[in-house]
Amino acid sequence: MLQLIRAASILCFISAAVVFTACGVSVAEQQTNKRTEKKPPVQIVSDKPKIVAFGDSLTAGFGLAEKESYPYLLQERLRADGYDYEVVNAGVSGETSLGGLERIDWVLEQENVRILILELGANDLLRGLPVAKMKENLDRIIKKAKAKNVEVLLCGMLAPPTMGAQYQRQFVTAFPDLATANKVEFLPFVLEGIALDPKLNQGDGIHPNAEGAKVLMANVYKALQPLLKK
Repeated sequence: MLQLIRAASILCFISAAVVFTACGVSVAEQQTNKRTEKKPPVQIVSDKPKIVAFGDSLTAGFGLAEKESYPYLLQERLRADGYDYEVVNAGVSGETSLGGLERIDWVLEQENVRILILELGANDLLRGLPVAKMKENLDRIIKKAKAKNVEVLLCGMLAPPTMGAQYQRQFVTAFPDLATANKVEFLPFVLEGIALDPKLNQGDGIHPNAEGAKVLMANVYKALQPLLKK
């Protein structure tokens, strides 16, 4: 019973996210996305093996200082635990799976990329984009990474019943299906323990605040463990 209540609560959270976005709460995020896309890519030079955090506003750290974003916190945690990786924040607020596909080649051209943390799909959901196309885009991103011998951690997202039963079912199953088909590590719900908690979210009720980003980092770090090497 508690599991059913918890699942329903999470779906209510995502339903609220859809409503907030439709009402224009994500306008600032969309503007951030436009500004980011205009910036020329910066070549990152380092001999250390890299973990690329590749995603949308949850990865970029929307509304947070750089040192509060989950990729920055992940870098600190890895260093504290004796791992010699460089974490690259390749998040873009407002990014869809198509946007990610369009820029993944440049990201994978960086030297010594060993792991890709793939966190995309939420904006496809919020915009009601076809699940089949999102799945295809994510599949192509994963295959591009694996073709370069880059290991992948796929982060999942949930969909609310307000999107329709068929859409919800297709969206929710897309992520585990991709993980299984491509044999990659999988984090079922990236916002586990964060969704619906006002103490862990910003005023929009969607994006994690500084404390929520710590939980997000912990979720990712736990799922990342099988891929890490000292």
